[in-house]
Amino acid sequence: MDPISPLEQVLHAARALVLADLVAGEVAEPDVVSLVEESVAERRWWVEQWPEGAEFVAGLVAQDVQDALLERYGRWPLCPVCGSGDPHALDVEPELGPDPHWVCGKAGVKVAAVGSLGATGGPAA
Repeated sequence: MDPISPLEQVLHAARALVLADLVAGEVAEPDVVSLVEESVAERRWWVEQWPEGAEFVAGLVAQDVQDALLERYGRWPLCPVCGSGDPHALDVEPELGPDPHWVCGKAGVKVAAVGSLGATGGPAA
């Protein structure tokens, strides 16, 4: 059995983190999981071209899935911090950097690390 390459490890980790957030938000339906797989496939090519960007893949996959969900279903994940006003989605910060987090831009607070929405205690979808 061949060891898993560092590239595949990064991609599997990104997939797992985003799937965890989708499960926490109760939106991990098969068609949504397919969006994750599409993003991972695209990011595989991206990180093959720019190996130094491997540590950014989890945040990029989260943003890809968020954008695809917005186009097809609506905003995700909804902010669990703001109790009033129009519902709004969390953002991934940094947009291109390591250690991505879901943040509420309105309140200016970190809500959870990508992959940890279920640990926030509030509704995530």
